[in-house]
Amino acid sequence: GIISLISLAVLSYERYCTMTRTTEADTTNYRKTWTGIILSWTYSLLWTVPPLFGWSSYGPEGPGITCSVNWHSRDANNASYIVCLFIFCLVIPFAIIVYSYGRLLCAVRQASSIKKGPGRSREQRILLMVVVMVVCFLLCWLPYAAVALTATFGKPELITPAGSIVPAILAKSSTVYNPIIYVFLNKQVSETL
Repeated sequence: GIISLISLAVLSYERYCTMTRTTEADTTNYRKTWTGIILSWTYSLLWTVPPLFGWSSYGPEGPGITCSVNWHSRDANNASYIVCLFIFCLVIPFAIIVYSYGRLLCAVRQASSIKKGPGRSREQRILLMVVVMVVCFLLCWLPYAAVALTATFGKPELITPAGSIVPAILAKSSTVYNPIIYVFLNKQVSETL
């Protein structure tokens, strides 16, 4: 889940940089691509390893059919990890995404009023595809984050094991939606099907 959101943040920033650059992109240089991939995985690893070393812990969640961070422990060690996880793995990446796409939408509006062409319409389709991916991701992960924060800081009886099943399943299945969205919104892929 974390790598998915971080990858979307990196992708949104890359889209913003690509669309606002005045020169033609170098499609043979994969250095930026590999840097983004390594950055995403490293950042995600930095936030998923601490429970293995004592900052919070992993355990069964909800009715015990899935495993996650221990949302129900109310000690300071666990609560601090959950707050940091929420801020650094949901709020900040989402802020990067909103900033990048907000600036990109302004740039696309300006460019579409100046020049039309297949390159710009292709970029607009890609922008739509990525925005849909982000919205779907948030629809999947925001209920889970709300349940996790409520379980950590709210009244214990507010979140029942049965009540946590749907947000957990939605969150875990979020990685399935991006390829589906990509297939339906990518003109090149859908034309070959």
